[in-house]
Amino acid sequence: MAKYEMSRTDLLALERTKLANERTSLAYFRTCVVFLGSGLAILKIEMFNKLSMLGYFFIAMAALILVLGIARFFYTKRTIERIVH
Repeated sequence: MAKYEMSRTDLLALERTKLANERTSLAYFRTCVVFLGSGLAILKIEMFNKLSMLGYFFIAMAALILVLGIARFFYTKRTIERIVH
């Protein structure tokens, strides 16, 4: 089976896709940090004692967002590598 030769345009599009994947993973991480910081702030400020469940919810959401972001990054990276090879 002959290997497909990619044009320069295709290679550049592939690089843009890789960079977009990295930007998206950084957005997931940034969102995770915001949720984590908000949750910890709610738990630490004594004035928000009644909102402690919300703080725990934000911390749990931060962990979930981080796991989803990592999974999405590696899934997309693997998909891109399949296209190339």
